Amino acid sequence: MIVSKWLVPSICIILFSGLTVACTDSRTVLSSRSRLACTDLREAPHSRWETTVDGGVHWLLTPCGERFFSVGVNVMDGGEPQRFSNGRIAYHWGAFYPDLDGWVQAARRRVLAWGFNTAGGWSLHPTVLGLPITPNLELGRTAQFHWFDPFDPATAERMHAWARRLVAPYKGNPYRIGYFIDNEVGWWNGALFLFYLKQPATNHTKQHLIARLREHYGSNWERFTRDFVPPQGTASFEHLLHHTHATQLRPGGAGINFVRQWTGIITGLYYRLAHDAIRAADPDALILGDRLPIYYDPVAVRTMVRHVDVLSTNYNVDSPDGWLARYFFDGLRQLAPGKPILISEWFFAADENRSGNLNNTHLMTVPTQAERTRGAIAAAQRFAREPQIVGLHWFQYYDHPYGGREDGEDHNFGLVDINDRPYERLVEAFSRINPRLGDLHHQLPDTVQGNRQDPWQIPHAGIDARDRSLEEWPKQRALIAPLIAPEPEIPFGDFYLAWSANGLHLAIIAMDYYDPDLLAYDGEFPLQEAFRVDWGVNAGGEVRHFTLYVVPPRVFPESGTPMMQPWLCSADRVSCHSVPGAVTTYFGSDQPRITIEVSLPWQALGVTQPASVGHLRMEVAATAWHRSRWMSWSGVPPLLAMQDPSQWRPVRLAGD
Repeated sequence: MIVSKWLVPSICIILFSGLTVACTDSRTVLSSRSRLACTDLREAPHSRWETTVDGGVHWLLTPCGERFFSVGVNVMDGGEPQRFSNGRIAYHWGAFYPDLDGWVQAARRRVLAWGFNTAGGWSLHPTVLGLPITPNLELGRTAQFHWFDPFDPATAERMHAWARRLVAPYKGNPYRIGYFIDNEVGWWNGALFLFYLKQPATNHTKQHLIARLREHYGSNWERFTRDFVPPQGTASFEHLLHHTHATQLRPGGAGINFVRQWTGIITGLYYRLAHDAIRAADPDALILGDRLPIYYDPVAVRTMVRHVDVLSTNYNVDSPDGWLARYFFDGLRQLAPGKPILISEWFFAADENRSGNLNNTHLMTVPTQAERTRGAIAAAQRFAREPQIVGLHWFQYYDHPYGGREDGEDHNFGLVDINDRPYERLVEAFSRINPRLGDLHHQLPDTVQGNRQDPWQIPHAGIDARDRSLEEWPKQRALIAPLIAPEPEIPFGDFYLAWSANGLHLAIIAMDYYDPDLLAYDGEFPLQEAFRVDWGVNAGGEVRHFTLYVVPPRVFPESGTPMMQPWLCSADRVSCHSVPGAVTTYFGSDQPRITIEVSLPWQALGVTQPASVGHLRMEVAATAWHRSRWMSWSGVPPLLAMQDPSQWRPVRLAGD
């Protein structure tokens, strides 16, 4: 057995603001108000967890009636099935402990000492770990809701039957906080539309889809074909029902509006059936949503809200310094006002690691363990300051195997390496900050305010637009806020502005899903269907209008990141021309995340240097794929906004 210096005989944790220190050697400390309903969940009068709001700040409530901010660790399961497999060296409890119980006791002592209080998804049963837990049921996948025939009348009973089986090990256990329905379903709108149109006519869901298409287009086939390119040989909705080839969006049409409606129809059914099944199987458990995959479709979230107790989302931190994009959580607040949020998965990896992990995807990776620690601690504090967030769960307890998981993912996500050695710098920092997260949770985040008629100040910063990092950006000061989208839409990204001696700089963090099979086109991608940013600048001379297009590849790779191509051009009423001296860098993050930096030389704005900049006005706007939605600084539709520079926002260059 490897004895770690982190195995301590007693644990002292401060979990909530204004509370005393509680110490224990055998029980999970949940809270320590001066007067407790119970001091141990095993003594709780019932097994029901709840949520509450206090002064605008959301909390979980334990069965003892105490506030609880969940600081969790995912995959507390003892490790891989075996230590060695097909050349892979994996974390496995049997390599370090004489039995599983020995591993459980050591792991539990460790995570408590590091300030964690919850076992997240894919962890052992709470009677084994003795920690509050959030099991992932995989209900939709197990009951064959996804990618089968959800409108089959048998689906509801199948969901109920599987819910009863899946919750049975946890029902009535006071350590069970609630259930994740599934993991990272995604609700990719184009895929949902294409998949069910390719099904046979006997498929109940396809029948429902065709009926909705008839309704949407008033049974007018010609209207339908203005928006879609149906399979060759189809001439009616009845033909389409019996055809199993692809129907695609027509460039320039408005078919994306129906595609989005269909997403709402499918997700509405899913969340309703899942809610009814779980509530019937375990009425006292919270329904924690389906662990959104670092992205959310606003249509899906709207249908989810009334069927879950908590929205859960996985999150890839946006910058090595632990920055969280404002739009992501502001959007969830707009879509689900009053609903708590759980960060069901977050992480940092470092190229410097002891497990040999290559960190082979777009997920947040920094060079060293020191940088990993700094970024993770900063992000944890930012999460805690979000008033709707009721917890954050680190992914995961141990590193991926040497050589990667069977699915190819290979990351240094662990609190411990594959040889069971803690990453001392990281866990020591967590042991200091985690007990303070409850205190920080009382503090409402900074807001960006000010009179829209007052000049907005662009901060000065040394920006390198080629480095694929936003770390050097003064993001809080550079953030353009608020952006406005027309009701019922929400902003789907953030813009940041800065200036330097070299020029003006713009950064975009956004999300929008592009399906490579949805659009019908040959040759070059039709730019009218691209994700685009319009940037208008009047630096005291000639008005300049720049357009940034994000162009997808014609063929997506079977694995890895699809490299979108950014193209920045200077637009006039006739055409768009490349901008001499401009730098545009697409970060290569896996869609649907879109992160781009742009630098414009002063000459592109008609001035020679910052000192020559006079009266400045500006507008920034974005349009999503297929013109499905838009957002702008002014709240005016992008094309109209660009036509009226007199209404652009007054700005000025701030000093150092």
